[in-house]
Amino acid sequence: MNMQVRAKKHLGQHFLTDNRIAEKIVAGLAPSDQKKYVIEVGPGMGILTDFIILDKNIHLKVIDIDRESITYLENKYPQLAGEIISGDFLKLSLDTVFSGAEHISIIGNFPYNISSQILFHALDYVDVVNEVVGMFQKEVAERIASAPGSKEYGILSVLIQAYYHVEYMFTVAPGVFNPPPKVKSGVIKAVRRTDDVFQGVDPKLFKSIVKMGFNQRRKTLRNALRSYLKSDIITNPVFDLRAERLSVQDFVDLTKLIQNQ
Repeated sequence: MNMQVRAKKHLGQHFLTDNRIAEKIVAGLAPSDQKKYVIEVGPGMGILTDFIILDKNIHLKVIDIDRESITYLENKYPQLAGEIISGDFLKLSLDTVFSGAEHISIIGNFPYNISSQILFHALDYVDVVNEVVGMFQKEVAERIASAPGSKEYGILSVLIQAYYHVEYMFTVAPGVFNPPPKVKSGVIKAVRRTDDVFQGVDPKLFKSIVKMGFNQRRKTLRNALRSYLKSDIITNPVFDLRAERLSVQDFVDLTKLIQNQ
């Protein structure tokens, strides 16, 4: 196929050109000896798709907002007829995209301008999204995988790690993209936790507390969360800390304390 897709700046497109890296990303998907449901976000010209379709256990759908990419993919992959979605992933109902699927995996070289939104969209469907493997701007990938106490650690780190075990897989240099981005990229793998980290804590309250704590990250939690606190718990020493010091479990315990006051 001689046709090429032109990378569009407003869509944040940087097409990966290195097949070895593409193969490594796809290898991040957990192997399965039974049917596996995978949705690829922003396939572009299909460099990941080429490797995904080699696994006959995978039921693959791809989604792209770029009409030029859609036309290209429809011509390149006649075997994916009916599985190529023209549209916005952020508006896709992930619980109904595959009929009867209890678990789905998301994979992609995610456009940098919506990569965090892609993760938050997956979180909205956390009961069905059991795996995410993706390429992000390196700074964002590090933030997702970072540990408490680091300057990268924040809202994204806590909310993703509350539901997923996160592994930073590898770094990718700008030169293997067309056009090359101005920053390095990082590939992460997130696999749904099997334990219930919340154990009776309201996940919505947890999310609100995490966001409020980090939105004023230079303040102690006593000041950042003041609107939540009643006088009998405000003296607890945990409120002397800043949000960046707390692990996921610490935030769960903190939410429980606030919920039960």
